[in-house]
Amino acid sequence: MARLAVTMALALAACGQPPAQATDGDAQAGRSLIARFDCGVCHTIPGIAGARGKVGPSLDGFAERAYIAGSLPNRPRVLMDWVRRAPEMAPNTAMPPFPFTDREALDVAAYLYTLR
Repeated sequence: MARLAVTMALALAACGQPPAQATDGDAQAGRSLIARFDCGVCHTIPGIAGARGKVGPSLDGFAERAYIAGSLPNRPRVLMDWVRRAPEMAPNTAMPPFPFTDREALDVAAYLYTLR
């Protein structure tokens, strides 16, 4: 019972905290990758010309979100995994996997963390 109380306290303490930022990624390179891979077909993405998709959520304010896909903590490593292998992490997602390298996934994360 005490363990559950500690776990709940830690979880609640994390709520409302801004997510960690991908500070060593290249946000401009990430922006280019997002445009090149046509992420705007599914998402509305500030700073990406023509990115007005309605299939996935708008990515406006992404840096301020506590969660990715409603349940995954919005942290750089999780986000990097998400943009590469979303269906493995959430089998019912409509988001496809992308063949990003580690560096490219970091750059995409860096751009998404500029969206406030």
